[in-house]
Amino acid sequence: METFLGLFRYEFFQNAFLASLFAAISCGIIGAYIVARRIVFISGGITHASFGGVGLAYYLGLNPILGAAVFGVFSALGIQYLSDKGNVREDSAIAIWWSLGMALGIIFVALTPGYAPNLMSFLFGNIVIVSHYDLLWMGVLAIFTIGFFILFFHTILFIAFDSEFAKANKLPVRLFNSILISLVALTIVLNIKVVGIILVISLLTIPQVTASLFTKDFKKMIAGSVIFGFIGSFNGLILSYYLDIPSGASIILALVLIYLIMWIIKRGINWRVKVKLEV
Repeated sequence: METFLGLFRYEFFQNAFLASLFAAISCGIIGAYIVARRIVFISGGITHASFGGVGLAYYLGLNPILGAAVFGVFSALGIQYLSDKGNVREDSAIAIWWSLGMALGIIFVALTPGYAPNLMSFLFGNIVIVSHYDLLWMGVLAIFTIGFFILFFHTILFIAFDSEFAKANKLPVRLFNSILISLVALTIVLNIKVVGIILVISLLTIPQVTASLFTKDFKKMIAGSVIFGFIGSFNGLILSYYLDIPSGASIILALVLIYLIMWIIKRGINWRVKVKLEV
């Protein structure tokens, strides 16, 4: 059996390690925003809608991630437009784009000449096949997301928690919402290979919920989400290697186990505080 440190001499493991780090950063920051805004369902709609871009890219002979990125961003903006301007309820707009994306994805894959492509890595993820090209864009996204949130943190916070008051103060609410929902889409798409279309929403919510056990401060929640996301992703990668199980599922399993452990610890802390107060 290969030793733990010995795994780092393999290029695929080095790539997977970096992918875990970049995914933790982008998903940690964007996921904290999603949870704070309570738009997890919107993110789920974008996730599944992006499958239409995967199918279209296969049909046209293009990079599937590129197709998913374009389709994901348009779906995100489409959901926002329908719910804001089209007099369509937000959940209905999500359902429209969700079902349209999945339907188009299936149709284009069926129309692709020759054998149908293997879509397992896009549906369920496979972090060990992340390429240098994937890492480049994941790194660019992580750096851009960090920079954007540092530069406009107070504006983002203002809009996220009181958009009506932000509008009254002449802040460009619609512009920022468009940029942020596009970042949500890109974060989802560029992390598809890590855990897949089916499970990527978990990478955007479980670390954030874990961090929220210990803090309600938005900055601290972002930091906690990144830390828990990386610990879960890396341990899931190790678990996948030694047990020879799918990496996407093992990462989510690791994240859930970390949440349960942290929940037990939090309960223990609360119990000890309660006992001291009663004494």
